[in-house]
Amino acid sequence: MPRTIELLLTENIENLGIVGDVVEVKPGYARNYLVPLGYAVKPTEGAKKALAARRAEVERELAALRKQLEDLVEKLEGFEVTLERSCNDQGWLYGSVTQHDISSALREAGFNQVTDRHVRIGAAIKRIDSYEIPIQLDKDLRTEVKLWVVADRELNLGRSDEQEISTEEEGAEGAAAATEATEVRADS
Repeated sequence: MPRTIELLLTENIENLGIVGDVVEVKPGYARNYLVPLGYAVKPTEGAKKALAARRAEVERELAALRKQLEDLVEKLEGFEVTLERSCNDQGWLYGSVTQHDISSALREAGFNQVTDRHVRIGAAIKRIDSYEIPIQLDKDLRTEVKLWVVADRELNLGRSDEQEISTEEEGAEGAAAATEATEVRADS
């Protein structure tokens, strides 16, 4: 059995090709997915000629889409988005900010073509801070937007420091008292 087989695509398949491309794929992929769903056929001259007009139309659509994505990259360049979240006094979020949250905020700002897949963060954001978020619209169309994650209330940073200091002082006083009590018992 051959390791790969050639097929003529009748539909655009992401990461494989566009209408009219002759591609080599594994037999199982062809047998179980492409051929049964009508996405590909055997590459004959008649089939190639029949898809020539559709291929030209798809190429025009892809060129128009590419132009739109290039314009979108220019508009996104230097754009800033702010998300307000609940957090503790140290700036740790009670939830997290995900790529879905960022793409939703960008869509609300008028960038309707940005989807969750385009937002490239390594892990969910869990702290109040500013971040440079990569947006990749195509293999070679990439930009970054500035994300500000801010607290939904005024943080009381001073109070938590004072509490820690007073707790440490109480702990030191308590330790000294315990040491004195131990010394008194030893003397008795």
